[in-house]
Amino acid sequence: MKKIVLSFFVVLICGISTGQGIKKMSIGELEKYIRDSEKPLVVNFWATFCAPCVHEIPYFKSTINEKFNGMVDLILVSLDPPDYFPAKISSFASQKNFSIPLVWLNETNADYFCPRIDLKWSGSIPATLMVNNKKNYRKFYEQQLTPLQLERELRALAD
Repeated sequence: MKKIVLSFFVVLICGISTGQGIKKMSIGELEKYIRDSEKPLVVNFWATFCAPCVHEIPYFKSTINEKFNGMVDLILVSLDPPDYFPAKISSFASQKNFSIPLVWLNETNADYFCPRIDLKWSGSIPATLMVNNKKNYRKFYEQQLTPLQLERELRALAD
């Protein structure tokens, strides 16, 4: 019985330490996720060390949940360094109550992945991609969005 209980706790601790649901994604997998999205999608690129990124995430979450509930999906794509995945990102997200789908982009060469998201992306964050595949809508923002800008852009995305 002790072995079973011990085994259970080892599995539980390993599960917690592997990222609490933070998925590792390549740029190809992210492109497929975006391409296959059936609903309007907001892809927010951020990092734990980016103050403007961290500042805008709560109003992304609240605006999408309160005003576009179920109409728009949101995914946070962490661009943190490899040694932050998964523990530091997971811990940070837990502290900030980021209960939003979260992935870590397993790419370190911005010259490779940035143009695959948008040809004009210099690599600055925060950055946000808005996509509605049903109406061929795709818009990219390499800046922190204000709550008013976000709501206006979400209306254009979702309509």
